[in-house]
Amino acid sequence: KEVPGIHAVRCDVTNGDDIRKTIEYFASQELNVNILVNNAGIQYRYDLLSDSTADQKIREEIEINFTSVASLTYRFLQILKKSPQAAVVNISSFLGIVPKGSAPVYCATKAALHVFSKALRYQLEQSSIKVFEVLTPLVDTDMTKGREDDVGKMSPDVLASSVLQGIEADRYEITPGKAKVVLLLNRLFPSLIEKVIKKR
Repeated sequence: KEVPGIHAVRCDVTNGDDIRKTIEYFASQELNVNILVNNAGIQYRYDLLSDSTADQKIREEIEINFTSVASLTYRFLQILKKSPQAAVVNISSFLGIVPKGSAPVYCATKAALHVFSKALRYQLEQSSIKVFEVLTPLVDTDMTKGREDDVGKMSPDVLASSVLQGIEADRYEITPGKAKVVLLLNRLFPSLIEKVIKKR
């Protein structure tokens, strides 16, 4: 209601039929779609040795955090390539580079997303589509409620502002807030930062 020009389409990114219908909708509306932001993600914290529901959680995390991103991106490229300037923005995490012990599969999906973003960028170098990756710090969302230090979390508004600045500056790997510090320390003192992050 606040922004009448917005087209809202409900889509379960793990459902192939939902994705197909969403693509068909955008194609039928002849909208000038020039950016795809892959933001859906979940994180479970569990011990693979003791959690009897781990198998289901593994499948869900991989499906939502990585498989659906690759599939949705593949399908949207046919629409994005029609625009003279377009972009894919993958919301990732510094945990894909410096993992923590409590969420091994989540961290693995973000590592996969990091490599996927790079390789896709190579593939699209000669096209009109740019590929951005946002390696986020801990953000204040429903997913992170009650985890670690609430005071130290980045707000979604500040994150969004950092992402927009990064896109405008053509920084293909955007590292907002504490993510930049963690990744810098990881390059300089990898064993030290590993000790700090792995216990989270």
